[in-house]
Amino acid sequence: MTDSQPLAWLGNKLRLLDQTRLPRKEVYLELTSYQEVAQAIREMKIRGAPAIGVAAAYGVALGALQIKTSSKDEFMTRLKDILQTIEATRPTARNLFMATSRMQKAAEAAGTVAEIKEALVREAASIHSEEASATRSLARFGAGLIEDGFSILTHCNTGSLATTGYGTALGVIKYAHEQGKKLRVFATETRPRLQGAHLTAWELKQAKIPFTLITDSMAGHFMSRGEISCVIVGADRIAANGDTANKIGTYTLAVLAMEHGIPFYVAAPTTTIDPLVASGDEIPIEERSPEEITHIQGVSIAPEGIKAANPAFDVTPHLYITAIITEKGIVKEPYVERLGGIIDV
Repeated sequence: MTDSQPLAWLGNKLRLLDQTRLPRKEVYLELTSYQEVAQAIREMKIRGAPAIGVAAAYGVALGALQIKTSSKDEFMTRLKDILQTIEATRPTARNLFMATSRMQKAAEAAGTVAEIKEALVREAASIHSEEASATRSLARFGAGLIEDGFSILTHCNTGSLATTGYGTALGVIKYAHEQGKKLRVFATETRPRLQGAHLTAWELKQAKIPFTLITDSMAGHFMSRGEISCVIVGADRIAANGDTANKIGTYTLAVLAMEHGIPFYVAAPTTTIDPLVASGDEIPIEERSPEEITHIQGVSIAPEGIKAANPAFDVTPHLYITAIITEKGIVKEPYVERLGGIIDV
């Protein structure tokens, strides 16, 4: 496993880089059951929509390998339980449900139990390979929007850690940097779990890309001073009309960007587009533990017994989005027609 690669399939177990331990320690976990994979997704030891999808697929394959029966009917019944457990981990990430759907179809198309198990391992590996490949193509398209000398604001973490590949928003930045363009990146710390401070800063430092870490609430200040050329973020689910769910705080950045005339780009593989969701109003928003707000790494920062809301994502309406960058090209309004034309339903 190379630097920044969050997972690897080892034949009968899944090796994960525990992202909750970064940047201080690189700790690898070897997961031997689908329950452990589900827990790792839920606890954000693996996170980022594409990476969640890949982990979910391997979790299903891992669970399937451990089913002891020669009856296809019994196998499929138990596989359904595995799929439901994996799907219950994080409701917003579209890639998770894309992966479980593909795994179920692969199982249904195979013959014997032994053939189903082989098919599921193959399908998981295909999902992994396709997601990784998509981010490389996506990054190449997106880099065409980045000019030499740009200052780019990005939110949350969207690099290799989040995708198992080249990265989405951070992949675009990396590709432009490798083209020799002189860039400056502003990375928000991304409250409440600080993925920007812990993970994006770690990846940017590894890539030797100049960057400045800022708090989420500083974005408007730097925009007002003319120091931001564009904003690039990732996505956890994109509705058919282009409305986009991404890490909480993204909507705020989009509104600020429009107010200051700054392009706002969403970078995501087509597997993140959900054609069955008409608009952002239909996207389920995960509500996480209030302790993520009242505590930082287990240390209380607020009075005991208070109420705290913790939606993990918000929805940016499509009218705030300048373009959506995918592995099949750059998509602009009208999103309903153009997004529908590039996805496999």
